Amino acid sequence: MKTLLLDTDTWDLVADASGNIAVADEPYALAQDAASAIRLFAGELYYDTTQGTPYFDQILGKAPPVSLMKAYFNRAALTVPGVVSAQTFIQSWTDRTVTGQVQVTDAAGNTTAASF
Repeated sequence: MKTLLLDTDTWDLVADASGNIAVADEPYALAQDAASAIRLFAGELYYDTTQGTPYFDQILGKAPPVSLMKAYFNRAALTVPGVVSAQTFIQSWTDRTVTGQVQVTDAAGNTTAASF
């Protein structure tokens, strides 16, 4: 599986050395897609509004426990095709910004990580 490569700071498209839109290959593509799933707000995906993390309903302004946040993030990562297990690590939770890392494992047992 391939996916468009995103800049880890801006979460925007990256150009390759030739100036074309860069593509991420597995295993990193799987981890990046899991991080994208974690960043997705519930209802934000226009073609499937059931996907996403319930930031507005359950998180923002509520200060839920870290264990609940990790459960939401792990569940989001597991929605990515090819991910058989996921583990998230929250590095910072300042004001309304959560940063961390998701580690995903595929069916072949390969584990890779991406930041969110």
